[in-house]
Amino acid sequence: MVTDTHQLSMQRLARLRFRQLQLVTEVKRTGSLRAAAGKLHLTQPALSKALKELEDILGYALFTRTTRGLACTTQGDVFIHGAHLLIDEIRQVHNEANAAGPDGRVAAVLRIGAPPFVAMSLLPRVLLHLATREPPVLVQLREDRVPQLFSALLAGEVDALVTIYTTEALAAGTGKALRYEKLADQAYAVIAPPTHPLVHARRVPWSRLAQERWVLAARSALIRNVVEGHFLREGLIPPEPIVESTSPVTNVKLVAAGLGLSAVPTSSMREAERSGEVKQIRVHPPIAPTAVGLLYRDSAASHPRVVLLREALSKL
Repeated sequence: MVTDTHQLSMQRLARLRFRQLQLVTEVKRTGSLRAAAGKLHLTQPALSKALKELEDILGYALFTRTTRGLACTTQGDVFIHGAHLLIDEIRQVHNEANAAGPDGRVAAVLRIGAPPFVAMSLLPRVLLHLATREPPVLVQLREDRVPQLFSALLAGEVDALVTIYTTEALAAGTGKALRYEKLADQAYAVIAPPTHPLVHARRVPWSRLAQERWVLAARSALIRNVVEGHFLREGLIPPEPIVESTSPVTNVKLVAAGLGLSAVPTSSMREAERSGEVKQIRVHPPIAPTAVGLLYRDSAASHPRVVLLREALSKL
């Protein structure tokens, strides 16, 4: 019985066409048969017929009609998400074939996402390993904030992330099959200009830090939430920054210029600390480190591109 069911499923899947996958992903994106038909250069009746044929093949409805247009069924949402990933994978394989050329000069085109401070501190040696292997791997590096990177991973726009793994990301990934492999801990530091009096103190409470000017990351950034959480746990109102910047490297430079204190990944401040531009404040309690790791879709666990990245990371 299991074999018969499996054979029936395979027979149905064999009837699927690439064009059908494109149709349903566009219908979901627009939420309207009319809008999707216009985008795909089809008539609305032709698109309705194609959608009905696909639903007959699958044996379940992909969409339901609502007052606001078409909405995915539960099964439809799962199927169309997978269809989107398949389309993206075919596009990526085509890009890899073009990059390889007739002589196979490139092994793969690997799309990696990472927040800037991770890209700066952890990835150079990894990218060097990928670039100097034979044949080399062509890397497309996407630097962005963690929420945006996480969305890109779920949408199939990157193969894997090397990133901090936040509770916000975990919540966003509920119901998604993801794997996370810890690589290292990322430490954070509160920094000040070298002439600031707090850099000489042995133990600085958060109540004292509340009296200072601050340069902070955007509100959606992990380190901003961590800093504000420390103030709140001490019964203090978090200070309003005089400057908000999404780049920890920029924040280090702003601190060096005397604009105020900041909290940044230690990897972002090392060079400025060595050159004497900034100094670390010994704050108590200190900011706890966060885990940095490899994050990828469960379905890509044995994918050659993810295997190549995991191999390069093992060289760290």
